Amino acid sequence: MSSEIGVRFEKRGRAGIVTLDRPRALNALDHPMVGAMHATLEGWIGDPDIAHVVLHSANERAFCVGGDIRAMHDLGKAGEKEAARAYWRDEYALDYLISRYPKPFVSLVDGLCFGGGFGMSGHGRYRVAGERLGFAMPEVAIGLFPDVGGTFVLPRLPGWTGTWLAMTGARIGMPDAVAMGLYTHHIPASAWPSLIEALAKGEAMEASLARFAAPAPRPALTAFYPAIDRIFAGGSVDAVMTALDQAASGKDDVAAFARAQRDTIRRASPTSVHIAFQQMQRGLGLDLAGCLGLEFRVVTRLLDQHDFYEGVRAVLIDKDQRPVWSPARLEDVDPAAIAAMFDQPLADELVLT
Repeated sequence: MSSEIGVRFEKRGRAGIVTLDRPRALNALDHPMVGAMHATLEGWIGDPDIAHVVLHSANERAFCVGGDIRAMHDLGKAGEKEAARAYWRDEYALDYLISRYPKPFVSLVDGLCFGGGFGMSGHGRYRVAGERLGFAMPEVAIGLFPDVGGTFVLPRLPGWTGTWLAMTGARIGMPDAVAMGLYTHHIPASAWPSLIEALAKGEAMEASLARFAAPAPRPALTAFYPAIDRIFAGGSVDAVMTALDQAASGKDDVAAFARAQRDTIRRASPTSVHIAFQQMQRGLGLDLAGCLGLEFRVVTRLLDQHDFYEGVRAVLIDKDQRPVWSPARLEDVDPAAIAAMFDQPLADELVLT
């Protein structure tokens, strides 16, 4: 298939290669791309010539900045919510297919990797980070939540780093992302052509990755990990915010860090922050399929609420960065109402097998 739909597929020797190539949108994942990837990957399962699969980007600036949220906003505003739900249903199914892919599957991730980019790459068996990686799950800033399996992966990160990432949408670099376990290897991007060539020649995936892997530098956030664990271990959003207020009262680097996190959370959608917090509370008790099913319930309900449309307007359409949230404050959100978004079944649940 051609890059006209934003993704290319190639069989090179023993490797099946998927190349994201939608440069103007920084590889934002739209519905045709999802469908093409799912169909091709399903077909490669039974292809005896393909020993392993490589997913990468043609764009040095970005691996993938997420799903095509602007399109989902437009569908919802036009009253075509079922079309928007169909996108998320198919996107989650693609992520789940990659998570259980029967052949070695490696994602080569450099540049920006947000949201849906993580959904494609974050559940595969092998996850390689390049030196320019910028990872974030920034959905709370646009009235969404860290979906695409964030409910499964983020609570399983060391300490309370996942809760911090979910509630703030913070961006981290390659050293921290590797240290947290979001990626299995660091390989400099300059070595990726040689890695792909080795895989095309039939070299085993693990041997190839080990041959090209390099040690990651010291994580930039090392000094802040103890504070993150102390603050974000709170049993409620209110407890986390109280801990941030307390930590922010000092004059050292940790206090400055706490103030930045507090201010970031206060700018985000209060509803989304509460959703993200409950995701982290629930995720450890579920497998990936169960987490994606819960996320489908929540995203369905957000299509009927205010904040998603307002967040996309403020950040992606008008770009005034001045969203007017409803409710406007974290304190005004009813945690029981948030719980109901997770707990009440849909008439057409997402069931992944």
